[in-house]
Amino acid sequence: MEHVLKSEIPEGPLSEKWSNYKKTAKLVSPNNRKKLEVIVVGTGLAGASAAASLAEMGYNVKSFCFQDSPRRAHSVAAQGGVNAAKNYKNDGDSVYRMFYDTLKGGDFRSREANTYRLAECSASLIDQATAQGVPFGREYGGYLRNRSFGGVQVSRTFYARGQTGQQLLLGSYQALMRQVNTGKVSLYARHEMLDLVLIEGKAKGIIARNLDTGKVERHGAHAVVLATGGYGKIYYLSTLAMGCNASAIWRAHKKGAFMANPSWTQIHPTCLPQSGEYQSKLTLMSESLRNDGRIWVPKDKNDTRKANDIPEEERDYYLERKYPAFGNLAPRDIASRSAKEQIDAGKGIGALKNAVYLDFSKAIKEYGKDIIKERYGNLFNMYKKITGIDAYLEPMKISPAAHFSMGGLWVDYELKTTIPGLFAIGEANFSDHGANRLGANSLLQACVDGYFVLPYTLQNFLADEIKQPKTDINHPEFDKAEQAVKKQIEGFLTTKGTKTAEEFNKLLGSELYDKCGLSRSKEGLEQAIKNIQDLRKAFKTDLIVPGEASEVNSELEKAGRVADYMELAELMCIDALQREESCGAHFRTEYQTAEGEAKRDDTNFCYSSAWEWNNNPSNPILNKEKLIFETVTPSVRSYK
Repeated sequence: MEHVLKSEIPEGPLSEKWSNYKKTAKLVSPNNRKKLEVIVVGTGLAGASAAASLAEMGYNVKSFCFQDSPRRAHSVAAQGGVNAAKNYKNDGDSVYRMFYDTLKGGDFRSREANTYRLAECSASLIDQATAQGVPFGREYGGYLRNRSFGGVQVSRTFYARGQTGQQLLLGSYQALMRQVNTGKVSLYARHEMLDLVLIEGKAKGIIARNLDTGKVERHGAHAVVLATGGYGKIYYLSTLAMGCNASAIWRAHKKGAFMANPSWTQIHPTCLPQSGEYQSKLTLMSESLRNDGRIWVPKDKNDTRKANDIPEEERDYYLERKYPAFGNLAPRDIASRSAKEQIDAGKGIGALKNAVYLDFSKAIKEYGKDIIKERYGNLFNMYKKITGIDAYLEPMKISPAAHFSMGGLWVDYELKTTIPGLFAIGEANFSDHGANRLGANSLLQACVDGYFVLPYTLQNFLADEIKQPKTDINHPEFDKAEQAVKKQIEGFLTTKGTKTAEEFNKLLGSELYDKCGLSRSKEGLEQAIKNIQDLRKAFKTDLIVPGEASEVNSELEKAGRVADYMELAELMCIDALQREESCGAHFRTEYQTAEGEAKRDDTNFCYSSAWEWNNNPSNPILNKEKLIFETVTPSVRSYK
């Protein structure tokens, strides 16, 4: 039976919805906050900022991460910048324009109210981060400097060279550790959440495994916040850190939290290409490079000359040719698909013919090497360290790679999931980006959710929980959840097959990238679903996990994560199959214009799909949240 999803969007004009919400939200008095406990899983920008903010308010917070330190969370990998509508360049930017760019960038498949709030809160984040000491780039006169990013015609991206994520994370990490020092945050590093515990239908705690000792632990709270990032590692080869996974949100999904738009995953256009069969990770090169770098391939697919030997007239600057208004700063989905077109047409370059050129020769000639070095020096150094090539002297080679998850747990305007007491923030939820994320909005969403939204919306929920006693971790529901976790662990260790979890992930990732990646088709998706079902059966009988449960065992960790991927992957394909249109990162080959662009169907598919677990990964229940546009009329998304 399909549920009616209540998005809880406040009344009033779009520009007043968030302030109206804050005016009427329930509060918890300072004396009562110390009686309440909150679990925050994840210490990236969303998790660290949320835990620090809630502790600062007086709540007792338990913070969990599987890394050895909160500052190793994957937010460090975001390089290019963070967006904010401050209009420092006086080039016509505003909150409304940023809202519209984000809505259009997501191909009109996100909620207006959430997207507007993201733009509205953006300016506050820059002030917050500057106060924390984040070393944003500055103009000669001391003003903060901006650059442009894909899908926009203004400069609104604040940056700290090519390490913006790392610098912002250090700011939130400092705030978090300050609260650890005061005793308001209890930090559990090297702990992985393995299940969510519900008591009388409410999220009341988690089961976690201590990754150093193997001990399975119970932790209770009045509310649980998941800030565990995205699931791009499901493709195996991705820009994500090796440990990134979907287990926290997937196990919450199996307890009743709906998964929204799982097939909307972003393939990033500027990554280092795969160089060999045994590679386990791809490296992200910041999209900011597209500000000054020009993307091209040889016009002749049989051209074997070195890049610098190919004259200008024999190069195809295909983004500039196809999208003159935006050129090399076309949105990510379009830039990635265009690169794939060139590679599929046989014009790919490099040893495996799987890349395109990103060329800085014109920019170096125009501005000088020192300016380019100042803007992107650490990225050029990283490129040389990995490839041995000096990109000041010859073009970089880049290729599309799996990156960001626009899909995630369904949340309402308050960031509540469909389980009372369970909230999801940052990339773990689906809320702000629609079918494609504009560059430099991921850091923004993570920080805005943690610093500026959750402290209000969680308090609105906790106001009704004051009379609830401290959660009893000896409750039968904790017993049940712990036993289920231990049974699964035992199952992995006793299978005694022939393939490692990593080998299974590799096979699964290849299947997904081919059939549910940059392009999808009915035939391909139906085949992928069948192949994934076969892989899942093989995983149950042919997995090998060496070692024991009572020790450090990275293979055991991987097994749990890949088990979840085996179910999530099928849902991704089911979601992509039922959406018979092309929108943003979801490109169905049957639904395209004569020019090969995405063809949206607003009559039949103007909704977010919210999938409900039905005790069988092959038979989920589809719930639809209809997208209602009161301010903007969705239009054909053109960057020409």
